[in-house]
Amino acid sequence: MSATGLDVFDKTLHVTNTWLSEIMKTLGTDRQAAWHALGAVLRAVRDRVPLGLAVHLGAQLPLLVRGTYYDQWRPSEQPTAWRTLDEFISILSADLRSGRPVDPKNAMEAVFQVLNHYVDPGQVAHIREALPEEVRRSWPQSKHGAVSAA
Repeated sequence: MSATGLDVFDKTLHVTNTWLSEIMKTLGTDRQAAWHALGAVLRAVRDRVPLGLAVHLGAQLPLLVRGTYYDQWRPSEQPTAWRTLDEFISILSADLRSGRPVDPKNAMEAVFQVLNHYVDPGQVAHIREALPEEVRRSWPQSKHGAVSAA
């Protein structure tokens, strides 16, 4: 029986919880901190890549995750110009400051791992290539086939 009465909601809840469980396991934290880390990393990546890539990535995310991904997005101000891993970590640190303590570098690695696991490998490759070299080196290439995120 459906938990919400709508299959699309049940599916996005299931997939989102799967993503959060993987992030929680990697970070050794709770669901709320994992959600906060997921949103912080996704938004920082979204704001750095070209508009078309940002939209294509958003389309691959579970419906529920798209809400945090597109939260406060101003496409006319994108892409941002940060160029180093330190700048990226600084952006994550600022976003993560309002929640439970999460190391921004660990958050980045956990979310990159989940994206590698669940987002189309070709899409992940395009996003990686659009990021500065230092960040690309921190995002390992995907070794898994994609699993549907809808």
